[in-house]
Amino acid sequence: MPWLHSYSPGVRWDAPLPTSAVPKVLADAAARYGDRPAIEFNGARITYAQLQAFADRAAKGFQKLGVAPGVHVGLYLPNCPHYIIAFFGILIAGGTVVNYSPLDAARVLEHKVGDSETDILVTLDLKVLYPQMGGLLKSTRLKTLVVGNLGDFTPEPDTVAAFLRQAGQLADIPADDAHVSFRALLDNDGQPQRHPVTDPAATIAVLQYTGGTTGLPKGAMLTHANLTAGCAQLVETCGGDKPVFVPGQERILAVLPLFHIYALTINMMMGIVIGAEIILHAKFELEVVIRELAEKRITFFPGVPTMYAALVGHPDAAKVDLHSLKFCGSGGAPLPTEVHERFQKLTGCDLSEGWGMTETTALGTFTPVYGIRKIGACGVPLPGILLKFVDVDDATKAMPLGERGEICIKGPNVMKGYWKKPEATAESFTADGYFRTGDVGYMDEDGFLRIVDRTKDMLLCGGFNVYPRTIEEAIYEHEAVLEVTVIGIHDPYRGQTPKAFIKLKPGAAPMTLEAMQAFLKTRIGKHEMIGALEIRDDLPKTPVGKLSKKELYDEEARKRAS
Repeated sequence: MPWLHSYSPGVRWDAPLPTSAVPKVLADAAARYGDRPAIEFNGARITYAQLQAFADRAAKGFQKLGVAPGVHVGLYLPNCPHYIIAFFGILIAGGTVVNYSPLDAARVLEHKVGDSETDILVTLDLKVLYPQMGGLLKSTRLKTLVVGNLGDFTPEPDTVAAFLRQAGQLADIPADDAHVSFRALLDNDGQPQRHPVTDPAATIAVLQYTGGTTGLPKGAMLTHANLTAGCAQLVETCGGDKPVFVPGQERILAVLPLFHIYALTINMMMGIVIGAEIILHAKFELEVVIRELAEKRITFFPGVPTMYAALVGHPDAAKVDLHSLKFCGSGGAPLPTEVHERFQKLTGCDLSEGWGMTETTALGTFTPVYGIRKIGACGVPLPGILLKFVDVDDATKAMPLGERGEICIKGPNVMKGYWKKPEATAESFTADGYFRTGDVGYMDEDGFLRIVDRTKDMLLCGGFNVYPRTIEEAIYEHEAVLEVTVIGIHDPYRGQTPKAFIKLKPGAAPMTLEAMQAFLKTRIGKHEMIGALEIRDDLPKTPVGKLSKKELYDEEARKRAS
């Protein structure tokens, strides 16, 4: 374990990592920080004691709807108090959370409802959200929608609702048994039946879907122990002789979406553990973020490289004081060196790169706060985590330190497996219990990890995993397409952007990028949309006739170099 000497003073790799049921995280925070603000949203605040009370009432409401151990409840929400309250309410009620992304295409949402066995789902009455799920009430097993409004936790909820309706942002919600308002869900005595989690390592807390190279997304089974061990790993990482955080005194600006594992673990779970005030924003708006960082004296801002690139590139960023920041983490994609250096100069705060996956509860490596830092590397293994590197073509062959291999990870944060997919689960783990990540990298003499390639056909676009296979299958539905290959091309803002190379059927009319984007709009997610298109007479193939991407990647690399 060459990384041990790179840890900050006092941080221990072998520190105890206590685990528990996830609801205990909130209960402990409410007991310790009861009067402190837990959430701020649109100027309204909820204390930790109030958050616990709301979660208990949500749990009682969910139990009235039939939620109990074994029942799966979906969350189809942006960042808002409803998400955190429902998340803990579902778990207190004994249920399992299923996260849904508003970025997903309709067919993916339909697949997730059926595959995850979701019968109840929480969403908002916004036109950008409700219609997608309202339509699934008739075509899937989905039976009940709990529908909130952005004004529910403001001093004047009816005024906010009236404003949104006048602005044309609200959908019409039917008054029937299939629809329950979020306020009605909470209308009870807050005394749910408790369901003790006797085995946190075996009990699923969250089904977190992740894309795949060979088809529709599959659900990573994240247990109560995975999530709470992750919190313990983060607490130890940020502790030591010079702790980064002061419990009960930190402010987190949460713009990363909570339905994504990165924000769920870092912003929400970690934020609650340290008693931070979590300032929720439904989306990343650059001017608003710059203003909030300065005016609200934010101390903790997790983000992705695109956010930091936008921030350092804004002409007004240097005009405000951002020196309240003391910890900023970057994940989801490689961080450009120039962005890192400009951010440090602007704020006085180092950007700490890390690496993790949905299957590892977003955790894997971190950059020590004090001590050795290596720009371009994504850090060293967190406490309790082991990494090994195996031959890409032979997983039984371990690679020596410093040589490239597929990264394999073991630790208390690694998922239980894939939901209802025992074969995929077995294929994803080595015989000695390491999860095979599909990323290729190497570790240097100080234990720092560098990722150089992927064994899986996957792109990183603005912090989101994008699988070319998904895009290709959607493009093949177009009647004019004979063959298609999708690769990732360099994008200075998003990191990568999908580009489609298409061979049309004989006699087909010419195809434009705009026409294909319009065709794909309802078939793939916004984060998966192609940004470039090239029509060719032929596409490169392997000697056995399979479509080949290597030549296309080489061509794009030469274009960029010239």
